[in-house]
Amino acid sequence: MRDRTSSLLTDRSYRRLLDSLYEGVFVVDRDRTILYWNDAAEQMTGYKRGEVVGKHCWDGFLTHVDNRGIRLCADRCLLQEAMELKKSVEGKVFFHHRNGHEVPVTVRTTPILGDRGKVLGAAQIFSDNSSTEDLGRKIRELERMALLDPLTKLGNRRYGQMNLSGKLREFKRYGWPFGIFFIDIDKFKAVNDTYGHEAGDRVLRLVAAIIRNGLRSSDVVVRWGGEEFVAIVASVDEEKLRHVGEKLRALVERSSISLEKETKNVTISIGATLARKKDSAAALIKRADALMYQSKKEGRNRLSI
Repeated sequence: MRDRTSSLLTDRSYRRLLDSLYEGVFVVDRDRTILYWNDAAEQMTGYKRGEVVGKHCWDGFLTHVDNRGIRLCADRCLLQEAMELKKSVEGKVFFHHRNGHEVPVTVRTTPILGDRGKVLGAAQIFSDNSSTEDLGRKIRELERMALLDPLTKLGNRRYGQMNLSGKLREFKRYGWPFGIFFIDIDKFKAVNDTYGHEAGDRVLRLVAAIIRNGLRSSDVVVRWGGEEFVAIVASVDEEKLRHVGEKLRALVERSSISLEKETKNVTISIGATLARKKDSAAALIKRADALMYQSKKEGRNRLSI
């Protein structure tokens, strides 16, 4: 069965067709060994074809997770599900980029069937769900207005204060609810002291990318200062705010970065709070900041709300 699937993929016309697609595509046999990895998959994941072909999809490089941060490769593999059901399955997941951050993608997995419906393998097609073009426009606009943090490509503190004041005005006038996260990278000083400021900058960019990709395009995340970030999340209640915060925490926890040939995991502590009618911007930030320090005191890598 693998030979028949492999022979199809050695056909140059099929390979040219798959390599011309904007979507990432990879093909596995029934044992979930990767037989093919197209050009877009290389660009979107950072992994070259030679690094993944011949490996199993569950060997720990992509590590698909769902919105709750649960690993799918071990517990609910979409490739395995498609082969067992003999039909296509879809989902929105995050995969682990070679540089360490998580990337939101929409995935469609289709079984490859041979004679009499015999399963030969499966193909997975994935497309970037992070609104790259919108992000590019937003970055250019922030640069023009001097509201961009140049290191992380997020809005800066001034931009965050402007958005926070606007959200409070809307909330008090129209009753539109929102919440904020005050986020701090755990043990960041130790990274700078041990590996240097360049390594610290890489950690900042990693965490910034994870938070940005883990939120909706309508939400706002800024670098507040140092290793601190503030995210403003619209149209949420306490349960939804907790869910989103736990998702961000889990996504960062499951990421990693290579520092001087060591693989290091990064964690964050989060304070989360809903806006109240009597809040000023300063009072809202102060409350979220205090909750973040509560997470630190309780052991780090936590959300307090």
